[in-house]
Amino acid sequence: MSRTTAPAQNDSRPQTDSPLTHGLKQRHLSMIALGGVIGAGLFVGSGTAIAAAGPSIILAYTISGALVMLVMRMLGEMSAANPASGSFSVHAERAIGPWAGFTAGWAFWFLLCVAVGLEGIGAAGIVHGWLPGVPEWALVAVFMLLFCGTNLAAVKNFGEFEFWFAALKIGAIVLFLAIGVLAILGVLPDTSAPGLTNLTGQGGFMPNGSEGLIVGLLASVFAYGGLETVTIAAAESEHPVQGVAKAVRTAMWRIAIFYIGSMAVVVTLLPWTAKDIATKGPYVATLDYLGIPAASHIMNVVILVALLSAMNANIYGASRMAGSLVSRGQGPKALGKISGGVPRVAVLVSSAFGFVCVLLSYWRPDDIFQWLLNTIGAIILVVWFFIAASQLLLRRHLERESPEKLVVKMWLYPWLTWAALFGMLIVFVLMAREDGTRVQLYYTGGLTLVLAIIGYIRQRTSTQTPIDA
Repeated sequence: MSRTTAPAQNDSRPQTDSPLTHGLKQRHLSMIALGGVIGAGLFVGSGTAIAAAGPSIILAYTISGALVMLVMRMLGEMSAANPASGSFSVHAERAIGPWAGFTAGWAFWFLLCVAVGLEGIGAAGIVHGWLPGVPEWALVAVFMLLFCGTNLAAVKNFGEFEFWFAALKIGAIVLFLAIGVLAILGVLPDTSAPGLTNLTGQGGFMPNGSEGLIVGLLASVFAYGGLETVTIAAAESEHPVQGVAKAVRTAMWRIAIFYIGSMAVVVTLLPWTAKDIATKGPYVATLDYLGIPAASHIMNVVILVALLSAMNANIYGASRMAGSLVSRGQGPKALGKISGGVPRVAVLVSSAFGFVCVLLSYWRPDDIFQWLLNTIGAIILVVWFFIAASQLLLRRHLERESPEKLVVKMWLYPWLTWAALFGMLIVFVLMAREDGTRVQLYYTGGLTLVLAIIGYIRQRTSTQTPIDA
């Protein structure tokens, strides 16, 4: 059997999952995989990382990209074997126990809901600059209503929105990379090839030493968050097994090119000390340097699309994760109600929670909202840890009981799985060393501990049969 072809009986969702529809096509999954991770963190936030790491940001994104590729390969293996809208939460429950599925699932739901609020604030800020007469809260309300409505409708509507959103973002990055390479080669008018001047000058490749590299590494790790959504969406695709296998395989190396390639273009063309990189963002700063007309306006449109795309995807991911948890007896039953193949109550609750986060940012920006931001700071690392631990355990079972389900295989199992776990441990240690991330680690650790205790108590007192591994 070909490793890209699954037997017909595997092309179904586990019985433990909600009765969702299969409205997503392969083109939707591929674009969700590619576009889901490309957000404002790359277009704007990476400027701060460059300012800290200098040219070594290329190395930082390469290291973190390698870690993410391992995590996604592991998740792809499990999701192709058992597609489920609960994704890693279902896998953690199968491998470790209900408490692990509860902890990973609700932590991720919380992360996505807060992220919806953040993205709404960012998108409203951009549009407010164009329409200063419209208050930002009203713009946020419009965005919330738009994407709540999109997710309340059939899943194919979500897929179409994400397809075109992702296409625009990917097109913008490809165009940026093409222009950047031409500029580096000195082919563009009024430009000369910079050579290695900006990579080795201004203090060298690692101007701030290992400390600067660490800051850049931490920033790049969290910039990759978002790829997990494709394995959630795969459960609602026409061919879940083949879909997730293909989407994961193609997305990993393409995203690495987009991220690492973008950073390489920026620090090759511009001195890392250029103030515009941090203030305007690396993309705008580079396009301005090259004399591209209306660069800032063009990138603002792209960033707006990236934020709206992330809002749409995060409402979707949060609602499906909540629905899956409830279907497994891990949450309030009301959230699991399916109507028209969509968990509409979960969509409404997830959207409402996101809007509450927006209100908190206006009412209590210095305490409650900052607490929320700190709490979600390292959740993605917690999720990755559960993914790696689950794959380490489930792979043995699959090889013994259902080897035909191994459509996607983790490379050099179990050695690279252990290497990924060790890499995550290093990131946790590095976060504990840095003042700016230590508090996030503590808050996230506190939330994870609380969820784990609740999940363990529920597991001990529940009469429901755990998912059959």
